[in-house]
Amino acid sequence: MAGNKNLAEDPYERLANAIILQAVADYRVALKKIKAHPKDRKAIDEALEIERFFRSGWYNQLTSVDGEYLIKRLQDEVRQSESIRGRKKSNRR
Repeated sequence: MAGNKNLAEDPYERLANAIILQAVADYRVALKKIKAHPKDRKAIDEALEIERFFRSGWYNQLTSVDGEYLIKRLQDEVRQSESIRGRKKSNRR
């Protein structure tokens, strides 16, 4: 039954997932910095570098998740979370 090894137990699969999850976390941070400080060149460069990764051949070897889809979802998520936070603050007044 060695051939029925669960993919989640595969160390290479775990490494690939960890790389992608770290890129996602870093991208969220960069987008939030850009939202707060639109001219923050360092944050903009970081976001662009991560977008290049999401569009790269290496990314495509690590996962079957479409990079463009992921970029859009994360941008939408950050945009919505910032809007929700703003509404919560204004409701507290």
